[in-house]
Amino acid sequence: MTLHSQFSADLPAERVHLAAAYRLIAEFGMDDSIFTHISARAPAEEGEHAFLINPYGLRFDEVTASNLVTVDIDGEILRDEYGAGINKAGYTIHSAVHKARPDVHCVLHTHTVAGVAVSSLEEGILPLNQWSLEFHNRVAFHDYEGIALNLEERERLIADLGDKNIMILRNHGMMTCGRSVGEAFSAAFNLERACKAQLAIMGSGMTPRFVGEELAEFTARQSESWGDKQAASGKPDPEWEAYLRFIKKRQPDFDV
Repeated sequence: MTLHSQFSADLPAERVHLAAAYRLIAEFGMDDSIFTHISARAPAEEGEHAFLINPYGLRFDEVTASNLVTVDIDGEILRDEYGAGINKAGYTIHSAVHKARPDVHCVLHTHTVAGVAVSSLEEGILPLNQWSLEFHNRVAFHDYEGIALNLEERERLIADLGDKNIMILRNHGMMTCGRSVGEAFSAAFNLERACKAQLAIMGSGMTPRFVGEELAEFTARQSESWGDKQAASGKPDPEWEAYLRFIKKRQPDFDV
């Protein structure tokens, strides 16, 4: 029996994978009450240029494949089984990326303590370890403009993001983009560990050992190469498959 045969056959894979990401973020303590969001492009039959996002008011551990909301780029709700609509601030950030970056399938935004702490530092992610080197010279920055309710902010956010897939939202949190839900989740999980490690290192009172520019760039390219090869292969990502097995055991109702 294949892994995917264990999931509901009645729901598209896009919904199942996105619901899994919500549950994983909750499982690893990276959620923030009913706030922050993960979005993914909706199945074609649910709307052209539409994306899926969590219903407003649900905790991440309550999100399921069927209660994800379908919304189009203009903010029109196309499907909402839960009936509470969506968070306007989440729409502002996620619609901006989905509209401007057709290469991005999934956008994941977090407000973790470690991520918010690093987003509040001028230096951002420092080249201190293998987790952080994945992001070396590959992080965009967007200055804080208050709660993201102003749709005009979308243009500035996209201009700051450019072609990068990692963004530090200054004084706010972190955002990762991926060609798949699994890729966006893996980046977010590693980014969180990089932030936690950085804060632990800088708070230790001992002397940090920085990785030199040449080696840091080499390591970042190694990470990129692995991701590119995985995406080009067309095969399931073994790490994401492992996470799916994990969350199916821990929170088995996510795919209903």
